[in-house]
Parts: sequence; structure tokens; C-alpha cells
Amino acid sequence: MSVPRFSVIVPAYRVQAYLDECLESVLSQSFTDVEVIAVDDCSPDLCGEIADGAAARDPRLTAVHLTANVGLGRARNAGLERATGDYVLFLDGDDTLVPGALQAIADRLAATADPDVLVYDYARIYWHGRHTRNVRAELLAEREPQVFRLEERPELLRLLMVVWNKAYRRDFVAAQGLSFPPGYYEDTPWTYPALLSAERIAVLDRVCVHYRQRRSGNILGTPGEGHLDIFEQYDRVFAFLDARRLDRWRPVLFGRMVDHLTAIFNVGERVPRHRRAEFFRRARARYARYGPGAAAVRRAAGARAAGAAVGSAAGAVVGVRAGGGGRAGGGRTGGVRVRVRHLLVRLGTRRAFQLLGTAGRLLTRTRDVAARAARRTRTGCGRLYYRLQRRLPLDPHLAVFAAYWYRGYSCNPAALEAKARELVPGLATAWIARPGYAHTVPPGVRVLRPGSRACHRALARATYLVNNVNFPQYVVKRRGQIHVQTHHGTPLKKMGLDLADHPAGAAGMDFEALMTRVDRWDYSLSANRHSTLAWSRAYPADHTTLEYGYPRNDALAGASAGAPARAALRARLGIPEGATAVLYAPTHRDYLPGHVAPLDLGALARALRERGAHVVLLARAHYLHDAAPAGTPPAGVLDVTAHPSLTELCLASDALLTDYSSVMFDYALLGRPIVIHAADWDAYRLARGTYFDLTADPPGPVCRTVGELADALAGGGTPQATPPPAAAELLAGFRRRFCPYDDGHAAERVVRHVFLGQVDRPPVPGHRAPPGGGAARGVPRPAGSAVPHGE
Repeated sequence: MSVPRFSVIVPAYRVQAYLDECLESVLSQSFTDVEVIAVDDCSPDLCGEIADGAAARDPRLTAVHLTANVGLGRARNAGLERATGDYVLFLDGDDTLVPGALQAIADRLAATADPDVLVYDYARIYWHGRHTRNVRAELLAEREPQVFRLEERPELLRLLMVVWNKAYRRDFVAAQGLSFPPGYYEDTPWTYPALLSAERIAVLDRVCVHYRQRRSGNILGTPGEGHLDIFEQYDRVFAFLDARRLDRWRPVLFGRMVDHLTAIFNVGERVPRHRRAEFFRRARARYARYGPGAAAVRRAAGARAAGAAVGSAAGAVVGVRAGGGGRAGGGRTGGVRVRVRHLLVRLGTRRAFQLLGTAGRLLTRTRDVAARAARRTRTGCGRLYYRLQRRLPLDPHLAVFAAYWYRGYSCNPAALEAKARELVPGLATAWIARPGYAHTVPPGVRVLRPGSRACHRALARATYLVNNVNFPQYVVKRRGQIHVQTHHGTPLKKMGLDLADHPAGAAGMDFEALMTRVDRWDYSLSANRHSTLAWSRAYPADHTTLEYGYPRNDALAGASAGAPARAALRARLGIPEGATAVLYAPTHRDYLPGHVAPLDLGALARALRERGAHVVLLARAHYLHDAAPAGTPPAGVLDVTAHPSLTELCLASDALLTDYSSVMFDYALLGRPIVIHAADWDAYRLARGTYFDLTADPPGPVCRTVGELADALAGGGTPQATPPPAAAELLAGFRRRFCPYDDGHAAERVVRHVFLGQVDRPPVPGHRAPPGGGAARGVPRPAGSAVPHGE
């Protein structure tokens, strides 16, 4: 029987609500050479039954049932005794592996020639749905040397000192005699010796574990006597240093210990009130035993050269809170606070230490209250200034644009802004953008910071307000102001009032407030008759629909003429010469908490390589996920989330892979292949609601598995530069239905209609009509002179 690459040990105690998800997250990994050892630590709930059920379904899982509750550490030991894999991983029963994690770990181990320990990253998953990556993720940068000893990167000690963010070579574990002691904080005397003993360490800059932050039931967050076990755990760490003659590491680990002890003492009510005095006395005793005055540290003074290699880590470690997951104290004030805490522990002044902690918490709360009050004051003053500015005349030559809740210069508003500057004499344009997106605004356009006086003044006095989402609720429609709602995609998913029957998608939407914002619209842009009908149901109000095509698609309509520019763009993006570039642009699933990856791109890239396809996947996250996916992209994948222009990414690519994103309607203009990933179509359609069945009327092949996607994109080993006949027929029908007006002149038609009052009928679907004629007059026309709604 062959030895598995990985043994994943899962201890389970009182985690019945999460264990099945935990085990499935391992067993469903694309990398299948794994054994799972689920250890039921005599749990009084259904953990044992859940483990047995998983074992019955999958022979790779072994369920171990302990006859007595021995605690997390010794339950792990029981699993370790049965492990046979090359590498051992630990996963707590309420946590999960991220899809593709085992493959990424296997690839990194192979790339670094099987190190003793591989350290990877994690993200905290909160019970209310928020996801946050480890705040010290930068320490896992995959820089040279790729394989190292701890002396070369001592800053790794600032990471969370837990066992489950690492893969351990099993032979190394056996040679070092590593095992878990009884009691709480059992990770401490395992993790430090493992890192200090390892001759070869590597890191993986990728989130592999979702670390669940439970609302209740977390052992380390529950008050109890067990928190005093921390002292014996650090005694074991320092005994290890003495046994291995690693005195040069004592100052670093001493600082780490004191920070850990003070954090346990300060966090909530971990230490029972009647044991707090004893806890502090024992902390003082450890300070005296292991601190700067100890003989062991004086002996280390002779090892100056060795100490220099790790001395810099002491400053890096000081101030890190228990577990290393929090941020160190900020700047000089934080450093002083840390030194004061250390001094108070040394002196054993518990009441002064508690007073310092109380004062610190009071100061933090005071600062938070003051910051909230200052924000409310600024907001109130801004709103008052806005109301005063509304008393002044409108500026007939000012147009204000925005997109995606002030994320930057993009989409339909950007196309209209550029065309308005070109065609409308004397028009001044301004763009509202958050500071992080100001660089996307082109020269000649004034940038307005949201909430600033200049922004309030512009919103109050501009004649034209253009956005692809709604402006804030406080914005009032003035007589003579013209609001243009461009929208940001042809709707597949239900929108507006149509979400009333889909509460999972509506997510508590205030429909009355929504309609007060809709009532401000003068114009609603539409790319096709499907959108016109959908918008009229979703946003029923008295405005004019301009069924003129989408301005943002003008660049796509004339794409065939830009071969040199396209080649230069592909080079800037890092697309290898001769490769087929597939743009992957998934939609947001607002009924799911956080950012859940709908597709394992690493597995898809490998499947494409196995089929002989020279394909690179351009991964573009949805705009609601400002940050790129965590970690280094797998081989064959380029992360293009930070690229400011989705239109440029469409032009640079050879094919589109999406699920339910509206980018498919735009991309159809290019005549290039579109592949739909519909693995969760049934759930998406039920939760969010859709206007039509995409699987029945798709723009190309519909796939549900990675293998089907690879077959569709690679075509049996030959990348498809153009759609095969059946897919081409689907694409042509899709394009006729959803792109009838996209002829490269949509922005000009809208600008002439809205800004210049040149009212022409829209072009006939299927024809390439010229843009609206007439001389530019540059005079704002009354809103009531537009063509009827829905014409």
C-alpha cells in the first residue's frame, strides 16, 4: 500500500456543528493523495457519529474514538501515532481547508525540495460573516532564500504560534521526538521547538486555512483554571532551549512569553477572578527565572555573533499579543506601553498592572467615542454646507460623474465623461473618487474626495449628475438638475423591487429608500430591450429610458482595429507570447458571507496543462472585493484584479470564463469564445433570482466541473481562438439579443441627447446607425423634452 503524501489529523470535541464541513473541506480537495485521521476525544455530542459517517463514505478517512477525554494535545498525539503520510498537517474540528489548499501545499513542497516545515497562511472567519486575512501576512513573502533556518528569518516568530498553519515532514517529527503535552496552550511547546530544530523551513504565501472565530464555545476564550497551564508550557519551551543549548534564543522567547502572559491576563475574563493574584505571582516568578537577570542569559552574552543573528527578532516580537494575531502597539507610544507592562510584571505590581490595563481600555474607548463624534460632526457640517450650497444657482457648465460607490474612473460614466469633454463646449467635469482610486482619473478632470466641501458643493450646484449606482440618500434632486443613471451591466440577476421575493439577495434592502433615490433619475440607460423591460419593473418611476447601447462597450465594438495596442497590453499584463489568455471574471454572491471562491483556478490550470493547452488564466475579482485573492496565484494564473480597466482586460484576452457576471453581455461583442461555469446555478437562481435561464440560453458551453471547463477551453489539446460552430451559433444569437445597439457610438448618442438636446430616435436593432446629428448647442435642455419612457 502506497504512503499518502499528507496525513491530516482532526481532533474533535464539542464541534458537532462544524465537524462535517471540516472533514469535507479536506476530502473534497482537488489533491486526493491524503489520509484523514479524525480523533473523537470522547466528545459528548455527535462528533463520533459524524466521523464514522464520513469514514463510511470515504475510505481515506479513519475515525479514532478515545475512551476518555484527554484534551486537544493528546488527541492530536493519538492521531499522530496512526499517521503514515510523508507530511503531517493538523486541522481543528471547527476550521476548514480552503479549496485548492492541499495542491498548493504539495506544489510548494515540491518546489522547495521537501523542507522540514512549511508555514502557510490563514484567514479568520467570523460568526457574523466577515473574513480577515492574517494581519502579518507580509512575513510569508516567498523571497530568497526559498529554504532557510529560523536564524535567517527570525521574524517568523511574530506569526501566530499554532500548530495548524504548518506542514511537518513526518520523519522530522519522529527524529525530534515532537509530541503535545497535556493542558491548554499545547501548541506553544510544540511550535517553538519545531521551528528552532528545523534545518530547512519554507513558507507559502497563500491562505490555506479558514480559522473560525466562534461566537461562543472557544476553549481559549472561556474562563477557567486551565489558563494557568501556560506557565508549564513555557517551562517546557525553556527546558528545550537548555537541553539543546540554544541560549541565544532566550531573550527572544522571553519577550514573547511576557507578551503572551500579559495578553492572557488582560483578555476578557480568561483567568478566574480568584486566581488572578496567583497568575500574576507566577508570571513574576517566570520573569525572574527566564528574564535578563537570569544566569542563562548572562551565559548567552558570550555568544555575540550567534545572538546578533536573532537579536533583531526581539524588537520585532515585543508588543505582539497572545497568539500573534493582533497588531503590535503603534509607534513610540505602543513601545513605551510594552516596556511599562514588562516592568510591572517584573515588580509583581498586579494592581498597578490592572490599573494600566483599565486606563488603556478607557483611553481606547475614549478615542473611539471621540473619533465617532468627530465623524458625526464632520458629516453634519458637510450636510449643512450641502444644504447651504443648494440655495445658490446651478452651474450650467458643470457635470459630476461617479461609479461603483466612488471606486474610480470606470464603466459607462467614464465613457460618457470622456465623450462629454470632447463634444460639449465649455463643459467642466469632475469625478468623485476615494483617495485610493484618485490615480485612475485622467488629467483634465477634477477629482473630488467623497465627503469633502468641494464634493458637497459640486453635488449641490452641478447641472448634470451621472452615476452607475445611486448617489447617497442625502442628495436632493434640485429643479433643473439632470440625473443620469447609466447602470453597470445588462441584468441577469434580479434587481431593485424584483428582489422583494428574494430576501437572501435583497439582504435587508430598504425598498422605500431605494425608490426615493430612483425618483431622482431623469434618464436610465439601457443596452437592449431586455434591460429596458427589466429596469421598468425593477425601478418603476417617471424617467426616460435611453435604449442606446452601453457607452462602455464603444471600445469593444471597434476592437478589431487595435492589434498593435492589444499586443502591447498583453505584454504589460505579463501574458506569455503564444499563450491563450482566458479572462476569469466571476460574479459576487451576496447571499454568501465573505468572499467564497467559486472555482479552484489552480486545479483548472493544471487540467489545462494536462490537456496540452498553453493557457494562462487572468483572474479578475468582482469589484465588491477590493483586495485581490489572498496569496500568490498558482502556476498558470495571473491576478489582474488591480488592473483599473475591465475593458482592457477583455480586449487583451482570447476567451472569457465567467459564471453569472454581466461582463458576458459586453464580451459577446468581441465574437470570442465565452464559457459559462454554472456549478451552483440552481442555488444562485433560487437565492438571487434571475430574469432568464442562462443554462437554456447561454453564449457558449455551460460547464459544471473543472474537467468540463478544461475540455471546453482546451478543445482536446488545442486552445480555441474562435468558437467552434455550435458555440459560435449560440454566441451569435446571444449577441443579437443583447448587443443590438453597440456600434461604437453609444456614448456619443447619450451625450448628444442629454447634454446637447439633440433628440433622435434610437438606431434600429441589428443596423449600424450613425450617431445623432445636429450642431452642438451646449445649452442644457429641460428634462421634460426627452423621448417617452421605454421608446
